[in-house]
Amino acid sequence: MQSLTLRPYAPADASAVTDMLMPVFREGATYAIDRDIAPDAALAYWTGGGRAVFVAKEAGRPLGTYYLVRNQGGGGAHVCNAGFVTAVQAQGRGVARAMLDHALAEARARGFAAMQFNFVIETNARAVALWQRAGFEIVGRLSRAFLHPDAGAVDALVMFRAL
Repeated sequence: MQSLTLRPYAPADASAVTDMLMPVFREGATYAIDRDIAPDAALAYWTGGGRAVFVAKEAGRPLGTYYLVRNQGGGGAHVCNAGFVTAVQAQGRGVARAMLDHALAEARARGFAAMQFNFVIETNARAVALWQRAGFEIVGRLSRAFLHPDAGAVDALVMFRAL
């Protein structure tokens, strides 16, 4: 992989980010998002709600996007949550790992004390393995909480890591 750069999302990225989100959301295997979500609603979900959004690019081509957001308000505001999507053509090339490294550093810089993933689908083996290699622990299991389009009812994991 050439030089991957990560930078904050800008409105000019809207089309590219939407193009990365839609195949993942339509597949329905890794996010608890309605599979028939409209493209504008998908972008609003990804970029709204207090999220800090970033885009990963290589040679000007968008290869991934992630967001950071506080996981809870009040007494839980020191823990952040994040979501990651890698472009279909870039999967398996280390983009997710680079985004995770960036997200961990960004979370620390923003004063978060921990990161928590609330709903990691157990069949998303690549993500689970990546998060575990990065020091995340499975701290909860939601039995049969996700209806996977191929595997049926599968567990969702809660994963946590102190920063």
